[in-house]
Amino acid sequence: MSSAAAMLIILACLAMPAVLSFYNFLGIFREYRNRTLKYIMWILTPVLGTLETVIFMSFMDVQLDQAWSEQLVNSQLHQPVWTGGWLTLGLICLIGILGAAILTACDVNKTPPLVSVLCMAAMYLLLAVQVLWSLQVVNHVENMAPCLVLPMNLFFIGITIIRQKIKEWNEADAHARPDFGKNRWIRAMNRRLMQAEKWPLWAFAFALPLLGILLLLLILLGQEPDALIKAWTNTTDWTLSRQTGPQNIYFDEHYLCTAAAGGHRRVVKPLRLGVRHGHKVVVNRQLMIANAFENVLEERTPAAHRRIRSFYDRYGFPVADLIRKNQAACDLVYLAMKPAEWLFLAVLYLVDVHPENRIALQYLPRQKEQAKKEAEKK
Repeated sequence: MSSAAAMLIILACLAMPAVLSFYNFLGIFREYRNRTLKYIMWILTPVLGTLETVIFMSFMDVQLDQAWSEQLVNSQLHQPVWTGGWLTLGLICLIGILGAAILTACDVNKTPPLVSVLCMAAMYLLLAVQVLWSLQVVNHVENMAPCLVLPMNLFFIGITIIRQKIKEWNEADAHARPDFGKNRWIRAMNRRLMQAEKWPLWAFAFALPLLGILLLLLILLGQEPDALIKAWTNTTDWTLSRQTGPQNIYFDEHYLCTAAAGGHRRVVKPLRLGVRHGHKVVVNRQLMIANAFENVLEERTPAAHRRIRSFYDRYGFPVADLIRKNQAACDLVYLAMKPAEWLFLAVLYLVDVHPENRIALQYLPRQKEQAKKEAEKK
């Protein structure tokens, strides 16, 4: 694929949310002339919106499959929605989409008003989930703004559908409508709902009982009674979170040995946690040997150390950036660095009286304190 074609694909991916948003926003104020295009755009909105949100969050290091209790690294964030609540939220959203589909597909003048109101109530539940989602990510809004595009568009579509159905009802001949329902209670309710302007208010009244029925069904399916609440609160890092997750471990993303320590445990053999630049880091023997070797260079040949460091910073950073999110790549770098590790170890044993002591002291907090004390003495 040429660079021009790749650029066109990227531009199309960036432009699609803007086009959909503009189209859906206009629908609030004007009638769509092409119904087929309208339905296509409405179907694309949740599909592409969900895909965009998932892709964007992966770029922002949000670990959608990592619960609040899991140990993460560097700038990674835990999942914004608790895994145990996915079924609950998924069913509520599905019912809301189904309600919107029924309301859109059916002739409102041939449908009992009670059915129309229940469909609106289902849509309200879907929109309520979007509000909660927006509140959940708002504390990271400077980075998570694209995650608000889908909720915004669903509100545009919901308002458009409700406005259009009220208009259709009011423009029709009231005498041509059938007497909906044979049951006198249902017939009485339908007559009470003849004023379409009040449907949005009635939908609010029916939304809570409908939610109760859905939650009872979910309990029968094995969901916890409070799964709807815990879906948002049983998280960390987010606005509605009520859990405190473990502090992230820090991998220096710019240095090969440190990045390689982020490989699979059975390969890179991490030994303990250490401290680097005030962050906790995972330390293995290769990393400690490399750092001890650099200490020796800095002490014995400072000029050579500066030149080597400059060369490494120029060519090592890009490689480290490539491997830092791929454990298999970290494993390969760890293995590729083995000859260098053996060379570093040989030098340490040749020039240092107590090489293992120097190696063991790497990335320990007291090492920095000792260096500070020595600097103060000088």
